[in-house]
Amino acid sequence: MNSQDVILGLLLNRPRSGYEIKSAFEAPLAYFFDASFGTIYPTLAKLEKLGYIEKENVVQDNRPNKNVYSITDSGRERFMAYMNSPLDVETYRSDFMVRLFFGEHQSREKLIEWIRRGIEQAKREVSKLREERKRWDAGMSPSQRICADLGVELNESKIRVLEEGLRQFEEQLQ
Repeated sequence: MNSQDVILGLLLNRPRSGYEIKSAFEAPLAYFFDASFGTIYPTLAKLEKLGYIEKENVVQDNRPNKNVYSITDSGRERFMAYMNSPLDVETYRSDFMVRLFFGEHQSREKLIEWIRRGIEQAKREVSKLREERKRWDAGMSPSQRICADLGVELNESKIRVLEEGLRQFEEQLQ
C-alpha cells in the first residue's frame, strides 16, 4: 500500500481537487494512513504521467483556477490490482511505545508523565473520532464504519491499559 493506491481509491467515487484529496488525508485517512502533504502533489503528477489519472483545469470566478483529477480506466485497473493483492503485514510506529519499552532508563516520574500524556492523547482521539464519525456517518460505507469503530476501540483499549499501568506506577511510588 502506498499513497498512489490511496489516491486512486479516493478518485474511484468521484473526481476531486488536490485540496479535497489533501483533506481526505487529514481525516479520516490520517487515523490509519500516514502520508505527508508534500507527497500528494508529486504523487498526483506521477499518476498523471503513468496514465492512471487525468487532470482538468477548472476556471473559477473570483477564485484561482483549480485542477480536478479523475481516474482513468487504467487507473481503475491499477487500483483493483492493489485491492486484489495480498494484504501487507501491518506495521506500527510509536515514539511513545519505544520510550516506554526502554522505560527502565528513565525516572518513574517521567514515565508517569508520559503515560498521563498518552492517556490524554488517546482520550482526545476517541472524542475526535466520535465527533467526526457523526459528520461522516451518512456517507460512510459499512466497511468505513468498521474502520471508525476500530479506531475508537483501539484507543479505548489503550486508555484502559495505560490507566492500569499508571495505577501500578503510582502505587510503587507510595
